[in-house]
Formats: sequence, C-alpha cells, structure tokens
Amino acid sequence: MSGTLFIIPESQQRKPTAEGHSSNHKLLGSAPLGPGSGAHPQACRPLRDAHLVLNPKRMSCLHHLSPLHNWEVGATIVPILQMGKLRPHRTGPATQIGMTSKLLSPLILQRGFWVWASEWREPACIPQSQDSALCEGSPDLPVSFSPNLLSLSFVRTGVTQLKAGSFLRIPSLHLLLFTSNSFSVIEDDAFAGLSHLQYLFIEDNEIGSISKNALRGLRSLTHLSLANNHLEALPRFLFRGLETLTHVPISGDTCLGSGRSMAPRVWKRGRSPSPASCPRDLRGNPFQCDCRVLWLLQWMPTVNASVGTGACAGPAALSHMQLRHLDPETFKCRAIELSWFQTVGESALSVEPFFYEGEPHIVLAQPFAGRCLILSWDYSLQRFRPEEELPAPSVVSCKPLVLGPSLFVLAARLWGGSQLWARPSPGLRLAPTQTLAPRRLLRPNDAELLWLEGQPCFVVADASKAGSTTLLCRDGPGFYPHQSLHAWHRDTDAEALELDGRPHLLLASASQRPVLFHWTGGRFERRTDIPEAEDVYATRHFQAGGDVFLCLTRYIGDSMVMRWDGSMFRLLQQLPSRGAHVFQPLLIARDQLAILGSDFAFSQVLRLEPDKGLLEPLQELGPPALVAPRAFAHITMAGRRFLFAACFKGPTQIYQHHEIDLSA
Repeated sequence: MSGTLFIIPESQQRKPTAEGHSSNHKLLGSAPLGPGSGAHPQACRPLRDAHLVLNPKRMSCLHHLSPLHNWEVGATIVPILQMGKLRPHRTGPATQIGMTSKLLSPLILQRGFWVWASEWREPACIPQSQDSALCEGSPDLPVSFSPNLLSLSFVRTGVTQLKAGSFLRIPSLHLLLFTSNSFSVIEDDAFAGLSHLQYLFIEDNEIGSISKNALRGLRSLTHLSLANNHLEALPRFLFRGLETLTHVPISGDTCLGSGRSMAPRVWKRGRSPSPASCPRDLRGNPFQCDCRVLWLLQWMPTVNASVGTGACAGPAALSHMQLRHLDPETFKCRAIELSWFQTVGESALSVEPFFYEGEPHIVLAQPFAGRCLILSWDYSLQRFRPEEELPAPSVVSCKPLVLGPSLFVLAARLWGGSQLWARPSPGLRLAPTQTLAPRRLLRPNDAELLWLEGQPCFVVADASKAGSTTLLCRDGPGFYPHQSLHAWHRDTDAEALELDGRPHLLLASASQRPVLFHWTGGRFERRTDIPEAEDVYATRHFQAGGDVFLCLTRYIGDSMVMRWDGSMFRLLQQLPSRGAHVFQPLLIARDQLAILGSDFAFSQVLRLEPDKGLLEPLQELGPPALVAPRAFAHITMAGRRFLFAACFKGPTQIYQHHEIDLSA
C-alpha cells in the first residue's frame, strides 16, 4: 500500500477534487506513505496554520495517524474540522460521515486546521499481542476476530449502541474495555456468549441507559467498572445472576492516584490487572438519588462485592451527598392505587367482613332488596359471588359474629323488629332464632359488636325519639338487653373502642355532641363529651404509633380528625366534607387509610403520613363514581386485597388494592 500526505497552507484552501486534492493548492511539502516508504513521524505531523489533504486511495501511515486511518468516508465527502468541530462539506452525492472531534488525536487537533479526506477505507483493529487487540476510531464493531482472543479494547469508536449478541463470535474473551466512545445505550444481552469474561470496563463513554438484562450470562464476571458515564440510575436487577462479582467500581475508578481510567495496558495469559491499588467510588455519573437508587442502596450491604461510593447529583436537597451516607428507610418509594374490580348490583347501607371456617366472607345490608347478602370468593371465576341471603326488609345493618362453629348475624331493621339469625354448624343454613328488644329498638340506625368481660355484646344505636340505644349481651342461647343508654337523644352511630386499657363506647346523636362512656362496675357510665364537635353524624377510630385517633363525620361543615391525649380528644385536622355520611379509617397492608365519602363529590382516599401525623390526599375513588356511599370495608382474599364500598343510591363497588414499587 502507498499514498501521499500533502501539507497545504490555510490561505490557499480550495475545495478538493475527486482525486483528493486541488491543483490550485500551493504545497508546503509532501511525504510518501506505506511500507518501505520510510515515512517519518514528523512527515505525518500537521503544521500550524496548514491544511491536510489526505488521499487514502493507497494510503498508510497507520502508526502515526491512527485516528485518521479508520475514517469511513464517502467518495465525495469532505469532512471539515475547524475550532474542534467536525462539519460535513459536500461536493456532490455523499454519505453522512458520522464522526466527532473525539476521533482526532491532540497531535492534529489544533486551531485553524482543516482536515480533508476522500475515498472509503475499511476500519481496522490493531493486534497488540497474540491474544489482545485494540480498536481505535472504528465506526462499527468489527466482525472478524481471532476466536482465541482474550483481551479486546474499543477506544473513541463511532459505535452508537451495543446491541444484543454483539460479541457472539469471540466467546473466549476474558477482558473487554470500552473507553471514550460515543454510544449511549446498552441493550439486553449485549454481552451474550461471553461466559468466560472476567473484566468488563465501560468507562468515559456517553451511556445514558443500560437495559436491566444487559449483563445477563456473564457468570464469570468478577470486576465491573461503569466509570464516568451519563447514568442517572441503574436498572433494578442489573447484577442479578452475577454471583462471582467481587468488585463493582460503578463509577470513577482510578489507579495509583493517576486519575486515568482503569484500562488494562498489558494483558497476558494468566495475568490480570489488579484492583487492589485502585480507590473505588461512584463518582463520574450524575446519579439522581431518588427511588431509582433505592435498590442499589439495599443491595450493597447484602453482597460480598467491593462496591465503591459516590455523590448524588440530585435532587437539590441531596446534591453532593455520598451514597453510602443515605438511609434507605428515608426513601418513600411505595405508592398504592385502588382500581375498580367488580360491581354488586343492589344498593347497601353497611358492609361487614368476617372469617368463617377459615374463609373470608362479606355481608351486605341491602334495604331495597330487603336482605342481608353474604358473599364468598369464587376460586374458579376469581370473583365474589352470593353464597346466602337472609330475608330482612328495611334492614340498615347486618352484623356478623363467629363463635367457634356457630355463626350469628344481627339484622337491625327499621320496621318489623330486629332479628338474630344463627347457624349452629357449617353444614346448616342460617335461620332466625330471636327478635331483639322489640320495645326498645324502634328505629335502629347502627349496630356494633364489642366484647365485655370476655362475653360478646351488640350495641344498637336507636334514632327514634321514643327509643333508646341498647346494649345486648349474650345470655344462654340468645342476646338480651343489658343496659339502655342515652335515651331520647336520637343516636345515629355507636363506636366501641379501648382507651387506657378499658372498654369505651362513643355515641353520636342528632341532638348533642358525641358522648364518651367507659365500662365500670358492669355497666357503661358517662365519662365526657367531645368539645367543638357539633352535628357529628358518625364516629370511627383507629390506632397508629401508640395513639388513638378519631374520625368524625359531618354532613354540613368540615369533618374532623382528633387524637386522644389521655383525658379527652383534641382536634388535630379538619377536612372539607360537604354531604358526607361516612369517614372510615382502614388499615390495608402497611398503610393507614381513611376514606371520606360524599353525596355530592368524589369520595377521597387519604393516607396517614407518619412524619406529619396527618392525613394526606391519596386518590379519588372512581370511575365508576360512588353514589351516596355509606360504609367501607376491606378484605384479603387469595393473596389480594379488596375494598368494598356500600352505596345507598347506587350499586356496591369493589376495588382492588395495588402496591406500586417506585424503585423498580
């Protein structure tokens, strides 16, 4: 091979001809190129204020102008380098050159130089020894390598991405290095077939993303470097299957304090570069220390690999903080969502979950259908289906109680008297066994179950002027009145709770503020009322962090959240709630939720934030929208969590609870 290098002054710059140079150029000098030409390095060095016109039709000088000899150019393209920028100058039909200034060595990257080249040349990789090769400036990944190659390096190439199976033809590789390249993406299975690869260095590139299965199959990998790239995060499970990985300088490894990339300069069979003298850190990548790095923080302490440290590039509150100083517990990377699952056709006023014979069930009070409807899970259809229904006209509440093999259901009814249904054993159907306090329960509005001195009791809130809220406790085969409470106050809701280790009962009424009773001497006695809580329709309580909280529902005005301080409930939070009949707290999985239903707007799901101690909005329920919701309950079935919403003016809706891992 032979060729000629022409050096031309900048003032004489003209367009080159198809032959590679213009006859109007005044040559400052020339040098023969090729084997036996005796080309000296000085002949290949450009001079200040000069142009290079290179005709590579028969061109060599590889060892002096290695950044140039790999250029892939169309026959009539003139790539122009000026002020460190490469711009195509077309003299006719041409092919995009796809080069950057990184392909030029400092020797020829000087102000005012214009580099012209024409003709196309096959890129080449230079063998460094019998079992190692260096590819510098190559526009593509070469396809022809020795099958016994052990070490391969790519420097300043024009490769734009590493595709799946890029190295299937060289399975013998033990070391693979990429540095100062322009590719930005590594696809799944990019290193497939490299089962013997031990050292993988991907440094000083422009990588912005790595597929989660990019390293799949590298079962012998012991050292991995991802230094000085553009990675804001690493995909979860990137290191899955890399049990042999012992050293992960994910970014910025330097050797012996030199500041240079950890590139293996010598590779011999049986000898590998030692990382012992290399400080390891995570610098060089603009990691965003949000939920995307949580898995990495959790992974590092669990493995034997030597993993470096580094600093966060963002968010602003964590900027420059070392990753090793981050506490994974402070990351909030779980989100929840309630999505529609199923509709139960009839409207309902109450919904209650219970377990019977090891299976979860739901019972709905459906006043317009005149029944208590028991639902169970259909494992074949993966849906809820009716199991049994109890005739109960004008029912407002169906309260279940399981005592060993026996099942009881209290059906509180507006007219016709409240009833107790019983099933002595699993093989029988429920049957009415008792009419409950017909002279006291004239207009029941709510029923609750509580345990007093080891015995089950029901409390039924009565909303009539002539009736009274009644405590019914078990005596023999049935439940009989034990105490009348709060007569003449038209109670709308009863809530059983425990305060200071003793049973308490909270009654809400239409005529006064909620009143708190405590159990003493075998009966409930008035303890206090709740100040600043007028027009409360219903109350529900929950516990969190050792405290007792109370949700108070108001149809007009703001609903409230209160906290028990040891002597009384104190106001903690107010929530706009026009048209609300229910403010129901629910503990679902690890989340303390509260659902505020409304007759005029979307029902709101709120979540208790432990740091603030307040309920924060999470989502709206719907579509489908809830029409006049009256009660909520949740149940776990077949490993899935469901929320039931009983609606007075529309069908009961069932939602499924989903947990979303934001760190995935």
